Amino acid sequence: MARVAADADWQSDLERWFEPFRERLGNKVQRTMARHYVRGLMSESPRKSIEPMAERVLPGKSQNLHHFISVSAWGRESLGAALVEKANELVGGPGSHLVVDDTNLHKKGRLSVGVARQYSSEVGKLDNCQSLVSLTMARGEVPVPVGLELYMPEEWIDDAERRKRCGVPEELAYRPKWQIALEEIDRIMACGAAFSDVLSDVGYGRNAEFRRGLSERKLRWAVGIDAHQRVYPSTTRINPPSPNSRAKHPVPSRTSMSAREMIDSLGPEAFRKITWRTGTKGPLSGRFAAVRVRVADGPRIAHSKRLPGKQAWLVCEWRANDEKKYYLSNLPRKARRRELIRMIKARWICEQAHQQMKEELGLGHFEGRSWNGLRRHALLTMIAFAYLQYRRLGGKKRALPVAHRRSQACRR
Repeated sequence: MARVAADADWQSDLERWFEPFRERLGNKVQRTMARHYVRGLMSESPRKSIEPMAERVLPGKSQNLHHFISVSAWGRESLGAALVEKANELVGGPGSHLVVDDTNLHKKGRLSVGVARQYSSEVGKLDNCQSLVSLTMARGEVPVPVGLELYMPEEWIDDAERRKRCGVPEELAYRPKWQIALEEIDRIMACGAAFSDVLSDVGYGRNAEFRRGLSERKLRWAVGIDAHQRVYPSTTRINPPSPNSRAKHPVPSRTSMSAREMIDSLGPEAFRKITWRTGTKGPLSGRFAAVRVRVADGPRIAHSKRLPGKQAWLVCEWRANDEKKYYLSNLPRKARRRELIRMIKARWICEQAHQQMKEELGLGHFEGRSWNGLRRHALLTMIAFAYLQYRRLGGKKRALPVAHRRSQACRR
């Protein structure tokens, strides 16, 4: 992503673009500090912690910037709503995806809010880090993050002393990542977020409650799953228990099997080469198999087994290195395979956004330890990223259908 600092006119352009965010802050000082903070994130400073940014944009007033980000009384909700509006203008509407993922900020010690030894997909192992649940709106190769919510491990929720030291609200209870993701989806939908489907990797897709939550919200989705996810043939019926049987539960007419077993039963001839888009080095294609199934995520019966749930597409990608990846989607039966694959493969774009926010905007450079400070820093980083995407697209807005305009819930 190109820097804007070389353009002499970018700061006045930022002033105009930033106006909806200024309007949502409580007083003149907060409005000024917010603008300076975003400018600092986009500055040429290699380190985007408070003091190096202040040297660039507010010399001699690093304490003012620190007070604004960590202490000053302002909420994230209204600025988050303005960010959704900007994302809608850039990439929202039919054909836009909402990608759910997480990204990790690697830290030393144990005092920064939410830091713990937990799995990091970026290094492929356990590491000492903070984990943020990420929501990114995207169209084509243009991502715009709209949500970065800090995940609090149970060890933090149970540690009253550390919570108090970092200003974690007393009422905050433990929430698994999939629950945080659903709450964030509700938030941005209330703000009028306009997207066609929700995508996630296996970290979220393996969770039946997450998939059910998406379906209950009447959203289309495509998610990664484990190879051992149980599924039933699509023709499986649920029969009542026989009057002469000891069984108390309904009985499926077919036996469940793992996703791997279901795909293997189709044979190698079920895989077809499908091109989902053209990249910078030519067509992007792979071998895929798809079959309708009933996912074993219905009510539990004997021996912790689950009854068949609703029908879905089970998709397998057979990669060149002989690795197989598995996915589920609730797209309708009539959906074309190419549509399925394009939807599944659109998820990668969020990783590009995470990388750019870290490398160019200092998402992981925040040195404070507070709950407010880190979450506000993450929000302002997303706002800076949205502005850079606006510049990348030539300062253009996209007209949205009336049905996707901002709801009253997000008006001041």
